[in-house]
Amino acid sequence: MRVNEEEIVIEVPFHDVDVMRVAWHGHYVKYLEIARCALLDKIDYNYPQMEESGYAWPVIDLRIRYAHPLRFQQKVVVNAKIVEWENRLKVSYLISDLETGQRLTKGYTVQVAVDMKNGEMLFESPKVLYRKLGFEYE
Repeated sequence: MRVNEEEIVIEVPFHDVDVMRVAWHGHYVKYLEIARCALLDKIDYNYPQMEESGYAWPVIDLRIRYAHPLRFQQKVVVNAKIVEWENRLKVSYLISDLETGQRLTKGYTVQVAVDMKNGEMLFESPKVLYRKLGFEYE
């Protein structure tokens, strides 16, 4: 697995499901966030490091495609992969069943860098992100 990709395993807990034992759709965002944080930890640029570098990275777009429901006690793999970083940070996600590999859900988030000194959005990702991804900034 490359530096810009990470996988986690989640077992759908009881407190995330409805009376039909299906995960409520809003909890999927939480699962994506857990995977995104694991990915950001992997590149040593999670939210504390972002703040230390002088940038906030708010999510400005979120898309989820629900193909199949997640069910109580189902073990799923959540894959998070950085697919864009030049002008924004776009992370794609794939949730699959751990046992069968069946694709259950896919989606993406888009985050932009905001200079914490003046609150202005940057139109190009800061050099620190390039370095964290292993690129020399050009």
